[in-house]
Amino acid sequence: MHKVIFDTDPGVDDAMALLFLARHPEIDLIGITTAFGNASIETTTRNAQYLKQQWGISAPIAKGAAEQYEPGRATHPFPAYIHGDDGLGNIGVPDVVDVPLDPRSAHQFIIDSIKANPGEIVLVAVGRMTNLANALKAAPEITGLVKEVIIMGGAIDVPGNVTPAAEANIHGDPEAADAVMIAPWKVVVVGLDVTLKTTMTRQTMAELARKGGKDVELLDRLSQFYIDFYKGQVRDSMVVHDTCACVYLVARELFTTRSGVVRVLTTGIGEGMTVQKPEGMTFGKSEWDGLPSQLVCTDVDAAGAMKLVEETLVRQ
Repeated sequence: MHKVIFDTDPGVDDAMALLFLARHPEIDLIGITTAFGNASIETTTRNAQYLKQQWGISAPIAKGAAEQYEPGRATHPFPAYIHGDDGLGNIGVPDVVDVPLDPRSAHQFIIDSIKANPGEIVLVAVGRMTNLANALKAAPEITGLVKEVIIMGGAIDVPGNVTPAAEANIHGDPEAADAVMIAPWKVVVVGLDVTLKTTMTRQTMAELARKGGKDVELLDRLSQFYIDFYKGQVRDSMVVHDTCACVYLVARELFTTRSGVVRVLTTGIGEGMTVQKPEGMTFGKSEWDGLPSQLVCTDVDAAGAMKLVEETLVRQ
């Protein structure tokens, strides 16, 4: 069993990833920590509470930071045109959801959970990396206690999706992302290089809803706005960015990876760009020196990944 803390900013594709984690038989979801990104921290936390309530998830929720890792950094507008004003496809989520939150902050929940389960916790982070960076800053010793960090973010060999240089999660808090990449723990970057290849059609989503009962019916309903957004990019389909990172956890044989130090650019027109130093290549003295190599995913068996997603979502 993989013990997982899911750091997330629900978000439509986050919702699919959450249901995948909750239903996969090899995953023990021990906590949900919320990030801001697809919407404000108040909205993403409310959405996590709503999905926990609707799907009967037992994992506790800890609310994350409301601002970037570097105080005073300019914020970017929340993408309501992608995820809807309520962050879940404008399905009418109640303003208040009566689900209690863990009293700890997200980063403290992460620290405490890792220390209580040394060598066992996998952090699956699919939003801005703010909570992870805050945990590192408060307790750098967790790098030697965590099992693995899998992030959905970045674009290594392909263009970004919010600028030509940057993917949205990294662009939203680049200093946090850089701190996560250079820390001495094992990071796997599941970025646009692979996630753009994993798509689900509207028809497939409807078929899964018929097979999967009310939980998947809710997922189908909240996905419609997101599918509409992707018109012109993929035909009557949605890209399942965040679920792709979850698939890596349980089926890494479906992915091709490459090792090397990863840095994030934090200023200028390349802000949020993820750059990997090729393993074994030498340069003059640089800011890449003496840092741990991390894995980036460069290709995926998309058909195999989506088959696993579909089977897991309808699993009762």
